[in-house]
Amino acid sequence: MKLDPFYLIVDSAAWIERLVPLGVRLVQLRIKTVYQAGLRAEIRKAKALCAQHHCQLIVNDHWRLAIEEGCDFVHLGQDDLQTADLLAIRAAGLRLGLSTHDDIELETAMAAGPDYIALGPIYPTILKKMKWAPQGLERIREWKHRVAPIPLVAIGGLNPDRLNGVFAADADSAAVVTDITLNADPEARTREWIEKTERWR
Repeated sequence: MKLDPFYLIVDSAAWIERLVPLGVRLVQLRIKTVYQAGLRAEIRKAKALCAQHHCQLIVNDHWRLAIEEGCDFVHLGQDDLQTADLLAIRAAGLRLGLSTHDDIELETAMAAGPDYIALGPIYPTILKKMKWAPQGLERIREWKHRVAPIPLVAIGGLNPDRLNGVFAADADSAAVVTDITLNADPEARTREWIEKTERWR
């Protein structure tokens, strides 16, 4: 499986409506605070928008809703992985991405047979407090050697100036949240990411 090198992560269908038409090909809907009915509506809207613009949608955490809404990709963190029904996820035909931050988590993730592995934070990140120190570029190279041929997603503190190093270290995709969503001009920054990742597309 090949992932687009630009992996956008947003927290609402409104962001998807705003940015995906610019040419985004891979987006994760990562919602942490909306109640069930609102979640379903967000997932449904995001799925329709992504289908319209030929963009791969990945639903974060909410695997039951992803199954019920006919989505085809879900991403789980380590805590969610402990409680998720992997057999149900596979039976529904969903592909699976998993987060990792250390050796134990990587072993746990690989045992689940994921379709991609994410490693982070590569650099310091302001998205959330992390108990892990920044991984650095060498860790990307090590992780890719251990997970190949599964795609490896690098996440945490990334911006366009850091992409050459990330891909030189053998990452398959670079995930981004705040560098775009907190930018003064998210549309222009999204276009910059698309342009900068074109050589790996």
